[in-house]
Amino acid sequence: MNIDNIEAFVYVVHFGSFNKAADALFLSQPSVTARIQSLERDLDCLLFDRNGKRINLTEKGQRFLMDAQEILRIYQRSKLQLHHREELPGELRMDCTISVSNYIIPEVLPRIKEDFPGLQIKLTTTTSDLILQRVLRRETDLGLVRHVVHPHIHSVKLLDDPIRLFVYEGHPFTRFASVSAEQLGVESFIFFECGSLDWVKIQRSFESLRHPPRIEYQVDNLEAAKKLVMNRAGICFLPELCARKEVQEGRLIPVEVPEISGNSLHTHIISLQGENAGLCEAILRAGRDALLRRESDIKVLY
Repeated sequence: MNIDNIEAFVYVVHFGSFNKAADALFLSQPSVTARIQSLERDLDCLLFDRNGKRINLTEKGQRFLMDAQEILRIYQRSKLQLHHREELPGELRMDCTISVSNYIIPEVLPRIKEDFPGLQIKLTTTTSDLILQRVLRRETDLGLVRHVVHPHIHSVKLLDDPIRLFVYEGHPFTRFASVSAEQLGVESFIFFECGSLDWVKIQRSFESLRHPPRIEYQVDNLEAAKKLVMNRAGICFLPELCARKEVQEGRLIPVEVPEISGNSLHTHIISLQGENAGLCEAILRAGRDALLRRESDIKVLY
């Protein structure tokens, strides 16, 4: 069984898309498809149900997923320990944004410690701009930030977090599978502002409406935005990851808005070019593995 085929399978599940998995693996979409087909021949079963652009794991694919992740984790850990041990410091200095610290780091760090139990981790929370400067000045080893571009920085995508509209329990929108952008014009809005390009796209989409939403509150803190929605102060576009707990508890309800879809917050791992390659790879694998395991537990497919 080819390890590259197993890797392609796990990436397709993680991203919920053959195209996105191909981008992450620096392959063409047909190459990823060929790897999945080869793996399915090896296992003598179908791993995915394909329905147009939407893909879902089959029952056998779901059963194989945990084993596939474990095979990859053991392989990557052994590879890192054999070839990158000299790169691994006794202490890892990592910077991240507040939202990453709250919703991603608790899933990722325990998995890193499983692979490198002797590694001490020092975590600092600050803004993306400051994290970039700290990486450039070698004041921190790695950063987890929104997408940045710099000639001296190596950046690799860890996660796409879809942005969705969330309303409170009992809101009239909960009766519908989706609502139109025009229907938003009668609503009071909490607007979470984080400086991301995708947030700008959402804001601009309001400008074309005859009756744009009334933005009653503009906040830069996700927890404050969620609590305002749950206290019925308004409705809000939020990253999906930050609202998972409240959605499971029924306190926040996601609502589809077809005209304002396809927007995501992107979390990248950044480091200086040519430095800490082993750590970047370890965190990338640990992060995707940890996040995918949680998605599998709550039966949500990216």
